[in-house]
Amino acid sequence: MRDMNLAILWPTVAMAAMIFSVWCILLRQRFAHIAANKPTVADFANGEAVGRYFRPVERPAQNLANLFEMPVLYFTLVPLLIMTGSASGIQVALAWVFVALRLAHTVIHIGPNTIRTRARVYIASSIALFAMWLGFAIDLLVRTGAST
Repeated sequence: MRDMNLAILWPTVAMAAMIFSVWCILLRQRFAHIAANKPTVADFANGEAVGRYFRPVERPAQNLANLFEMPVLYFTLVPLLIMTGSASGIQVALAWVFVALRLAHTVIHIGPNTIRTRARVYIASSIALFAMWLGFAIDLLVRTGAST
């Protein structure tokens, strides 16, 4: 059980590495955009102006924001799995599936941005995450039911 509790951390580390990678891509593209398109005061007057100014390089920013939506449920679940000793081999496998699908989603979103494929990958990653939560809830029910 202890080994699985540690094993669940590797897809979590991979997920964090992906988020930092997207952040680095975002910074690189924004700095390149700023260097190529000298901003004016008006370009940073308000949020709407900033959005217009960075529109040509907005996908990494959109993807970074997206990585703090559904993945929050993943980052919430991992400590719960560890604390309860519920990080089974199935949970670890589902975690890797979730992270791999989120990586695919990121590559598609920042790259070719084929909407239909991106949506399918997003839904598949959400199903993997839902399966993790469902497994955790079932395990919790079994454990609490057995102790009463």
